[in-house]
Amino acid sequence: MTTNKDDKKAETSPLLLDQQLCFALYSANLALHKLYRQLLAQLDITYPQYLVMLVLWERDDVTVSAIGERLFLDSATLTPLLKRLEAAGLLNRQRSRKDERQVVVTLTEKGRELRHKALDLPQAVSCAAACDPEKMRTLKEELEQLRDSLNG
Repeated sequence: MTTNKDDKKAETSPLLLDQQLCFALYSANLALHKLYRQLLAQLDITYPQYLVMLVLWERDDVTVSAIGERLFLDSATLTPLLKRLEAAGLLNRQRSRKDERQVVVTLTEKGRELRHKALDLPQAVSCAAACDPEKMRTLKEELEQLRDSLNG
């Protein structure tokens, strides 16, 4: 039989699931991915593919390694994503003329047109999160600081 004292001790345990930052981030990430899956279905791309497209919409004609650095992904993870996007006609991959070890990624016309279809996504996410733009910006900055601290 547990006593009141044991109950209070358990409530303050550092190993409670609800006390874990990692679980708060994990469960929020699951919810965010579920929302993006619904929103991105109309664009016929996945969330990781969307992230690649965001990089390319910012700056076209970049190397695979530059995309990987931007997204914190290694080439073994990134290459299958790029192959699927290329098969969908959204981008092209080719060896660099300057350095054959590098693969350069460029958007196709279809890839550039997809950007226009995606313009409403950030607003839809903001509405679903019920956050004003300032709160979203602050939260994003805090998460970036956390990421940078954890990466050392």
